[in-house]
Amino acid sequence: MAKGKNNQLLTDAVWAVWEPLIEEVRPRGKTPPKELRRTISAILWRHQNGAKWRSIPDDLGPWWLAAQLFIRWAKAGVWERLLELVQQQGVALGMTFLDGTNIRAHHKAAGAEKRGPMAQSEISAKHLADLAAGMAPRLV
Repeated sequence: MAKGKNNQLLTDAVWAVWEPLIEEVRPRGKTPPKELRRTISAILWRHQNGAKWRSIPDDLGPWWLAAQLFIRWAKAGVWERLLELVQQQGVALGMTFLDGTNIRAHHKAAGAEKRGPMAQSEISAKHLADLAAGMAPRLV
């Protein structure tokens, strides 16, 4: 994996924890995913930053590869299984506090729940991204 600053989400130490969990829940296909660590980093980066797929930094690989893997695994329920497995391991999710005084929502964002086949996977991936970010070493 390239040593760019964007892909530090999954350092060697963090990947050592995540890889066996991912291997346990990922679907077995004819060919295993290439550069899985980089692709998972791209997916987690996207969900951590709330960005669009095309905004994924180039050093995390092609955006379409991350989007394709995410959608494929979402349809198979992999993200939910991974989140359950991580929580069974006793890893606690962190908390984020926002000052909402300056946040304005679009008039169409009236608090409706996300719907569709990807909604639960999006939520699971967001939790996993937060968890991975919490495991990253902090600069002092």
